[in-house]
Amino acid sequence: MDELFKILKSIKKDVDFTKEKNLVDEEILTSLEMLELISAIEEKFEIEIPAESIIPENFQSAETIFKLITDAKEGKI
Repeated sequence: MDELFKILKSIKKDVDFTKEKNLVDEEILTSLEMLELISAIEEKFEIEIPAESIIPENFQSAETIFKLITDAKEGKI
């Protein structure tokens, strides 16, 4: 989870990702930042996030993003 927080902070420094629960719905992350985030996650965690998993529900908070990473590593998606 620490590595994810580092990635998130590198993209958007002024957000407290430990508390935010609506990153997509409240447009805290722009579409360009989302692309940057997905790319950084795939590179850092050596996973591929399938297009069908790139939905708002998977990117609302650090917790939902971490679950997506874990599911991808475990081959669940």
